[in-house]
Amino acid sequence: MARIALGIEYDGSAFRGWQTQQPGVRTVQETLEAALSRVANHPVNVVCAGRTDAGVHGTGQVVHFDSPAPRAMRSWIMGANTNLPGDVSVRWATPVPEDFHARFSAVSRRYRYVIYNHPRPPALFRDQVTWNYRPLDVDAMREAAFMLEGEHDFTSYRSVHCQAKSPIKTLHSLRLYQHGQILVLEAHANAFLMHMVRNIAGVLMAIGAGKKPPQWAGQVLDARDRRQGGVTAPPFGLYLVNIEYPPQFELPDEPLGPLWLPHRLEA
Repeated sequence: MARIALGIEYDGSAFRGWQTQQPGVRTVQETLEAALSRVANHPVNVVCAGRTDAGVHGTGQVVHFDSPAPRAMRSWIMGANTNLPGDVSVRWATPVPEDFHARFSAVSRRYRYVIYNHPRPPALFRDQVTWNYRPLDVDAMREAAFMLEGEHDFTSYRSVHCQAKSPIKTLHSLRLYQHGQILVLEAHANAFLMHMVRNIAGVLMAIGAGKKPPQWAGQVLDARDRRQGGVTAPPFGLYLVNIEYPPQFELPDEPLGPLWLPHRLEA
């Protein structure tokens, strides 16, 4: 029995999220497992690093599965992609030791939230970015973002349906990059709560639009009350872009996505 890790990219627009649900509901997990099962000639169950919601995309999702099937890594990649629809792709495959776990071995996660800041909505990429027609004050958003870095109780920034045991997380960095009309909010943390990045994005966009001062981000945090946090931003602009693991697992290191963004973003 071998344990294999895969790097997965997917457009979440037409999926009801990552996790398998009732029959007839299209999910990334169900789609990927069906493709891998055909390659392995036996049922395959995958474990992911982090479940994403309906409409959320992944460019750096990591999964693992066990299989006795003697397949080369190239065969897992090519065979899976042959059986996958166009909105899911296996980027890489590598053997890992038995103690590797896609979720529990991870030491950090990184998300990007992509905002198209323009008076008119996009026709292309309309399901890959969040459109905000109001001019956004990027400096005010950066000032607010700085207040959220560090270890905090993020109760105000998580969904009321979040089932995490603790709301205390460490936000290593929260950066805002600008590329023309595109704003990229990049969040790096040890772990995230349900809707945490989307709720942060909602607060920062309200501040950028001048509805609230930068200090409001910290006031919301201190309130520890989701009702103080304002609107949850849409899922379309959210990407799971990277999962970090201890170096001994030697997983491939790929550029952060989405791949249509510049390789190096300038603050």
